[in-house]
Amino acid sequence: MAPRKLPTLTATQARRIWLRAQCLDRREPFGTGPQAARAAVEQLGYVQIDTINVIERCHHHILYSRIPSYRRSDLAQLQAADKAVFEYWTHALSYVPTRDIRFFLPLMKAHREEPKRWSAVGSREDTRKLLRRIRQDGPISIRDIEEEQVEKAHLWASKKPSKGLLERAFYDGELAISARTGMLKTYELFDRHFGWEKRPGPASERQIAAYKLDRALTAQGIVSLDSICHLDAPGKKAVAAQIATRLRNRTLVPVALEGAGRAAHWARPETLDGSPAPEAELVHILSPFDPLMIQRKRTSLIFGYGHVFEAYLKPENRVFGYFGLPVLIGEEIVAILDLKTDRAAGRLLIQRWTWLEGRESAGRKAQIEEELQRFERFQLGRDEADPAESSALTPPADRSAAE
Repeated sequence: MAPRKLPTLTATQARRIWLRAQCLDRREPFGTGPQAARAAVEQLGYVQIDTINVIERCHHHILYSRIPSYRRSDLAQLQAADKAVFEYWTHALSYVPTRDIRFFLPLMKAHREEPKRWSAVGSREDTRKLLRRIRQDGPISIRDIEEEQVEKAHLWASKKPSKGLLERAFYDGELAISARTGMLKTYELFDRHFGWEKRPGPASERQIAAYKLDRALTAQGIVSLDSICHLDAPGKKAVAAQIATRLRNRTLVPVALEGAGRAAHWARPETLDGSPAPEAELVHILSPFDPLMIQRKRTSLIFGYGHVFEAYLKPENRVFGYFGLPVLIGEEIVAILDLKTDRAAGRLLIQRWTWLEGRESAGRKAQIEEELQRFERFQLGRDEADPAESSALTPPADRSAAE
């Protein structure tokens, strides 16, 4: 018997399915306010946190790309007041929906039993003293701790030894980050922060694998084992077992993806019913840490462009600049903008503007320039400023990637 032919998706079909799952094909898919931010985090599964702030940090940027009226205070309310999101490690430190916290409890337990070397600092008694202080005096940040400072062990380390104790108790699930101001974190006792009398029961290994699969299917539409388990090779075996089960009960179907060769991909049957083209060629200036960009091989396969983060390269080796931001118009990545926010001068600087080969046009340039006006207002916190206010955008050094 001849093998059954798989449904084949073109790159265009795959792009539309992914953009629909990422909610980048509609201007206002979630509405407005804190509940819009909550819905966005739940749809994406998690939102990465990063320290780089040459422009607005990526967790705010990612939400802004999907919520035009997004305010930074929306995320603060979800974390500190509503307790609808919490911080923990996915493939990086991220905001995660609190509804999913039971899938992370086993990881916290494993960390308590065998702390990672980079956060295993101080004695257990030192940690107990710190927890007693928080229990008696309430939430604290590193600035509330007075102690003798030491030399930094590495670039991202702190001069205060207690920072390591706070981090270890956080990864152990004994402390939660109850609030965040920029990168300054406030720590509270884990159970007290959420107001639990009894902590939720931890998920089983099988349930965690099912969660990872469902999270990826919701946020990506079409998935591969690599895209489900991004930077999580140990999780692949259990996820593969979940995929096999769903293939048998036909809640998941295999698909062939144009250009993917033998790499296996899957989707929910209803996903293959098709997704419309994005509304009116929307323009998005994306973070390099956006879920659409962070998996470079996947983005290259589906969009024909794999973003390279160049901040850690020597200046002479950079093609797009220190902090290149991909520009999505409709369903095509057309340019990379290296931007920087000059907060003191109150303006957005365009350090470099690079068109991807064959994608430059006068019409697209006008579209991007219009979006840059809105983007600058977000960067500078002019969310409620007078729309007629003149822009201070500094013009770019324009160059083509084909040069």
